[in-house]
Amino acid sequence: MIDFDTNKFHVNPNYRLQFEEAQQCHVLLYPEGLVKLSDTAVEILTRCQKPIHKLTLIEDLQRDYPDAETLASDVSEFLEHAAKESWLVIAED
Repeated sequence: MIDFDTNKFHVNPNYRLQFEEAQQCHVLLYPEGLVKLSDTAVEILTRCQKPIHKLTLIEDLQRDYPDAETLASDVSEFLEHAAKESWLVIAED
């Protein structure tokens, strides 16, 4: 499991975030298939294309969505889910 409080992380290089015309939505492609993503997931994962710290990610999102009162907890919950699904990996220094 990723310790998001101390490590930078990014989207697993075995996965590719893209808009899928056939599905008319953003997806996360991987060798065994694809995952359809919500707009919120796309917003988070787009910012995780390059190594990032959780605090930086939350600050960036909060700046763009200042009225999102539960943003920090929602992002934390999503990151835990994404790590369990192997969508995110720890960044190598």
